[in-house]
Amino acid sequence: MVDDSQGKTDIDELRATLRRYLTEELLPFERASGFTYEDKFSKETVRKVWRRSRELGLYGPQLPPELGGRGLSVSDLCLLKDDVAASGAILFPHVLGDWGGPSRIGNLVRHATPEQVERYILPVVRGEKGSCFAMTEPQSGSDAASIRTRAVVDGDDYVITGHKHYISASTFADFAVIMCVTDPDKGADGISAIFVDLDRPGVSLTYDCLPMTGQHVDADIVFDGVRVPRANLIGKEGQGFRIAMDRVSVNRLLHCPTMIGLARQAYRLALDYAKTRQQFGGPISRFQAIQHMLADMATGLYACEGMVKAAAALADSGQDVRREASMCKLFVSETCFQIADKAMQIHGNVGVTKNHPVEFIFRRLRLYRIVTGTSEIQRNTIAKSILA
Repeated sequence: MVDDSQGKTDIDELRATLRRYLTEELLPFERASGFTYEDKFSKETVRKVWRRSRELGLYGPQLPPELGGRGLSVSDLCLLKDDVAASGAILFPHVLGDWGGPSRIGNLVRHATPEQVERYILPVVRGEKGSCFAMTEPQSGSDAASIRTRAVVDGDDYVITGHKHYISASTFADFAVIMCVTDPDKGADGISAIFVDLDRPGVSLTYDCLPMTGQHVDADIVFDGVRVPRANLIGKEGQGFRIAMDRVSVNRLLHCPTMIGLARQAYRLALDYAKTRQQFGGPISRFQAIQHMLADMATGLYACEGMVKAAAALADSGQDVRREASMCKLFVSETCFQIADKAMQIHGNVGVTKNHPVEFIFRRLRLYRIVTGTSEIQRNTIAKSILA
């Protein structure tokens, strides 16, 4: 049997570092600053989090050591993502680099040229630049291969024209990885991936797509005849869709511990509230109706944890987890939303108050039933796999 005691020690130490940072630095900073869930945070504010997390070894720990990461396994990364989401920190997605950080570019290393690594990858790893991944368009959501943004060769440049919609982390980004059509006659095999700096002439961002969470994270990106060097092509022409799909399965899986962490926070808040809220001469936790809701919430969390742990172990062993990741995304997103719903019910009028933590978590978890593929798309993927 392989001795993994050293690996366990490393992740335990990293989790302890994360807890100290959250409780001793980030949460006090947020309280002192009066931050709320729906604030519009400046790039400098989030970059402070990036840099401090980088100093502590928390920023992009899944990256290989040669890129300044820790080579963290999927299983261990899931533990950190659960911990940080359950902390109650408003800026928690920035701690591990999920919004604009290494999570957006880590899988591109094997496709990028040395020049691209120096110009784009390493600045993100160091917390100096932000990035986003731009595939979705107004008319193409689940049908990812139907994108229309075009990149036409003109000498040593591509000229890019198109519209990307609801692009996560674009508000913090300095550049985007754009999926665009370079050969319209080849379908998905005519889609390429290109680095595009967002300060280039012809690029504009609009911020009309505010999600139900009220968080200023997403923007539309419009490209009006944007000239980009052909040297910005990632890999080869026509590889863009495959590069994008390579990240989808594990990316879907890695959304799950964030959902679990948020649901765990809601559960803890509901449990504490049930023990302290007085009605009819005692705490509401003595009522069987409340007890059953708490029991269902705890059971749901346990089931979600087990699914994600099993799928992460498969991913770490090198197996294709497309089906398992879709199963996790489907079950975890639906179950965690139910947990948030019960937490809101237990809190009563307090829980439906705008920007109460439980009310915000409810909104946030509802969103996760849509992002990175709706529940219906996950069912399609699962059904296709089991019927093959």
